[in-house]
Amino acid sequence: MSRRVRVAVVLGGRSSEHDISVASAQSVIESLDPARYEVVTVEIGRDGAWQMGSGQPALSGPVPEGHVPVPGTETGPTETGPSETLPVPASGGSVATTLAEVDVVFPVLHGPFGEDGTVQGLLELADVPYVGAGVLASAVCMDKDVFKAVMRDNDIPVTRNITLRLGDEARNPFGYPVFVKPARLGSSVGISKAHDEDELRAAVELAFRHDEKILVEEFVSGVEIEVGVLGAGANVRVSLPGEIVAHAEWYDYSAKYDEGGMELIVPARITEEQSARVQDLAHRAFVATECEGMVRADCFVRDDGEVLVNELNTIPGFTATSVYTRLFEASGVSYAEQLDRLVQVAIDRWERRKRLLF
Repeated sequence: MSRRVRVAVVLGGRSSEHDISVASAQSVIESLDPARYEVVTVEIGRDGAWQMGSGQPALSGPVPEGHVPVPGTETGPTETGPSETLPVPASGGSVATTLAEVDVVFPVLHGPFGEDGTVQGLLELADVPYVGAGVLASAVCMDKDVFKAVMRDNDIPVTRNITLRLGDEARNPFGYPVFVKPARLGSSVGISKAHDEDELRAAVELAFRHDEKILVEEFVSGVEIEVGVLGAGANVRVSLPGEIVAHAEWYDYSAKYDEGGMELIVPARITEEQSARVQDLAHRAFVATECEGMVRADCFVRDDGEVLVNELNTIPGFTATSVYTRLFEASGVSYAEQLDRLVQVAIDRWERRKRLLF
């Protein structure tokens, strides 16, 4: 019998999406076939400390199914042993040693300090195979301002926006309503829909609490469509498009994570031509940003039929009931198969890059 693949699942993190990461990681751990994989966990606390685990994330209380606490109301991880903040010297039993001894690292981290290229850079320095997008792709896709610039340069249509930086006055050239969002955050944290100038000023103030660069983005009247991309290079699969029906004015944090907050319809109720266009643009965006492994592409089909790409999420919510996994389930790829594919892509990339001369 061949040796099991040793996988280190990294979870938690310093961002406001800590509990979402824990929920996703729990699902990943439970679904990695124990006959094929030996799983260890590395949990990053809200304070940035990295802590070894036994293969199950530590929580001070269970996360109810279908609900993730609003940022600022979460409970932190239970302390189960000594922790350390990286980078640290390699020593017996340390996190650094453990990461060096695994076959592949599976980061299940959302938002800053996990999905933005920082952890990916650490793993590159450690010369460890890891699942998902690399340093550049992670950083580009996390920064909505830079991402849109790359899309425009590749003739991929995106929603119009202006970018504000610290010291800039609140302004809006698009009319109302309009969305205001931090440039480098996820899960709709810090995002507001402004209907007038007073709400715009409040929205800009809120967004600047989360980031030093923010976007004022036009409102798009149409259908919100999401599609998954899985693989690398010439072996990439794009899922069926799914239609998001938010049971709120817009697809905010509660709509994303509270039970009954939204409905996912797969396949989306759009034309075959529009469906093909969404899949094509998602694939092109995946290639243009040099992504590998997985992304969830968030798009719009406008009332006039035009398709726009809004953003790519390089580590989307990854529970068995998350949008990404459900899109591929509906496309004939099981959750376990998705995990197998992601691990193999990570190992293949590491082996391929080892042949390069630096």
